[in-house]
Amino acid sequence: MSRSGASPEQRQQASEADATATTFHASEHQHIRYNPLQDEWVLVSAHRMKRPWQGQVEPSLLKTVPRHDPQNPLCPGATRANGEVNPYYDGTFLFDNDFPALQPDAPNPGPSDHPLFQAEAAQGVCKVLCFHPWSDVTLPLMSVSEIRAVIDVWASVIEELGARYPWVQIFENKGAMMGCSNPHPHCQVWASSFLPNIAQREEQSQRAYQSQHGEPLLMEYGRQELLRKERLVLTSEHWLVLVPYWAVWPFQTLLLPRRHVRRLPELTPTERDDLALIMKKLLTKYDNLFETSFPYTMGWHGAPTRSEAGANWDHWQLHAHYYPPLLRSATVRKFMVGYEMLAQAQRDLTPEQAAERLRALPEVHYCLTQKDRETAAIA
Repeated sequence: MSRSGASPEQRQQASEADATATTFHASEHQHIRYNPLQDEWVLVSAHRMKRPWQGQVEPSLLKTVPRHDPQNPLCPGATRANGEVNPYYDGTFLFDNDFPALQPDAPNPGPSDHPLFQAEAAQGVCKVLCFHPWSDVTLPLMSVSEIRAVIDVWASVIEELGARYPWVQIFENKGAMMGCSNPHPHCQVWASSFLPNIAQREEQSQRAYQSQHGEPLLMEYGRQELLRKERLVLTSEHWLVLVPYWAVWPFQTLLLPRRHVRRLPELTPTERDDLALIMKKLLTKYDNLFETSFPYTMGWHGAPTRSEAGANWDHWQLHAHYYPPLLRSATVRKFMVGYEMLAQAQRDLTPEQAAERLRALPEVHYCLTQKDRETAAIA
């Protein structure tokens, strides 16, 4: 009987036999990969990069942003919505968010009357950190010493808020594509009285791996990536940047310290200097990929804090996630909709292909003049 006249069971068996006979190539054949850090799977479908794009094209970015706008509430000397006037700061500037998602004095909702309708107390503090007094710069265009100053504030605010709250989330949304409403270089800090969902998953996964294998999950993962090399983007004396084997976003990266570090404040001065340099290199590569100010969401994850800090958190390894949405160009992004929202994450470009493209990019920013490039190369 021909295949066209075969029963459904026979056609399924023939299809499975064909699949077994075909040599697997990750860059050509769909497959699923496991994320052991967050205990989830991602579908990789690299062959979809061949399809023509007829979907949404994002508008081009503004060519220029004013260096100082007195109406911009993040600028030095500007008046914010609550009437407070910013100081004329010349470095970083940390202040309480005028519209916080978490407040320290929110009341307790009380006991739930049914297991399907549960609510618990949520208190916290939200802050904003301006990286620089100028609105027309971003981290890759700042000096290494200026980035180092940002890192020091990150560490100090984790220590300050971590004395009162078990989780302190530092995150940066860069670009309007990632929901950032203000181009001034800044990030946010949210401290909460509870462990958020992703932090809970990372806690459970890292604790289980340490219990089973006797070492931190991300320490072993970093060593394996150093040996395999195919997903490495940057390496330095103290840090690794790689596209995770389980990456979801097209050019997603993971930033890892080489030694065992549980929280950002534990970094030595030398490690902080090295972190500032490798961050500048990574973000420069991002901008150079499509010669645009590359949008992303990034954030730091470290061991829980407050009274929990006295517990044994040796299974934790400090790390930063970078989640950029751009896929094909400066105006074509990856959308997390449909299958991603209803089933599981899916990506088109393989992590290995993404890492290869990022590795090949220069570490001098495309916006710099020839004189600036020569100065950067000497530095």
